[in-house]
Amino acid sequence: MSQDFERAKADFDQTKSGVKGILDSGVSKIPSIFIHSPESLRKYPSHGTSSLDLQVPVIDLNDLEGGKEVKVGQIREASEQWGIFQLGNHGIPVSVLNEMLEGGVRGFHEQPSEVKMKWYSREYEQQVRFYSNGVLYEAHPISWRDSISCHYADGELDPNALPPVSRRAIQNYMEKILNLKVTLAGLLSEALGLDPNYLESIDCMKTATLVCQYYPPCPEPDLTLGVPRHSDPSFITILLQDSLGGLQVLKGSQWVDVKPIKGAIIVNIGDHLQLMSNDKFKSVEHRVLAAPVGPRLSAACFFYPRTANYSKPYGPIKELVSEEVGPVYREVAHNEYMSCYRFKGGANGNSALPYFKL
Repeated sequence: MSQDFERAKADFDQTKSGVKGILDSGVSKIPSIFIHSPESLRKYPSHGTSSLDLQVPVIDLNDLEGGKEVKVGQIREASEQWGIFQLGNHGIPVSVLNEMLEGGVRGFHEQPSEVKMKWYSREYEQQVRFYSNGVLYEAHPISWRDSISCHYADGELDPNALPPVSRRAIQNYMEKILNLKVTLAGLLSEALGLDPNYLESIDCMKTATLVCQYYPPCPEPDLTLGVPRHSDPSFITILLQDSLGGLQVLKGSQWVDVKPIKGAIIVNIGDHLQLMSNDKFKSVEHRVLAAPVGPRLSAACFFYPRTANYSKPYGPIKELVSEEVGPVYREVAHNEYMSCYRFKGGANGNSALPYFKL
């Protein structure tokens, strides 16, 4: 990385106004630090099958108790074949979802820069922080988005720590999401052939980090990305996206659009659950395109272990290992995995999973 490139990143960071600040300055061309390679931008031409024929699985949780076996089967198939699915009738009112996007995400990011600056930080330890590109100095190049992160250690965060403009929306949303997580943990456990309480009992999804993403309209969307290709280092991720779309998942050699469905929530398998499932469930690679319209709004909630378990090794679940199917990975603690993910380029499409294969 050239000194000029590094200096340009540092100058961008010092503005503390993010990508929206660049757009608000009236630019018609994006700065060079945002320009991605043709390889990372390409659409992956199809090989015999059109991506139009592919659709991320949609699972309706209506009448969950009456049709539980069918729902568990659908979640199993989606987690094995795709690593992602959309959930309908999940129990969270559309009004809460809309309030989260408008009040929680847009409400914060469209405040004056001088207000947002008070929350700007690159310190991972800060519970609530505003930033642009979490791996600004590691990644090359960077992406067209701004974020506010809210860390719920062991599922708890003092509401007074949240920005006033977004407080109510985030509180209401996270209360529902934490409840949905418990339901999902049970369904995923059963999909793995385990006791419904298994995943919840080992506290592998007790801590949550909510990241409210704001993707401003881009004057040159064909030159950059909202998020580059990557998989999540979490156990699972629950995502809310608006109606603009732009999220794509890699299925074989094709990028497939995750089409927005009103009222739906997206669930994707993370790296650590792929490791624990001994490769039965797949951690999906995905990206977000930049667009000339917007802003695109989304809220991603990443689930990690209880804080006391950050140094506790999690390995392939013993019930999923046999003489015929041995362990694919060694045991690894959350903090070790996250360190490898950050320093081996996990946010730039280089999965950390291979480093832990036996």
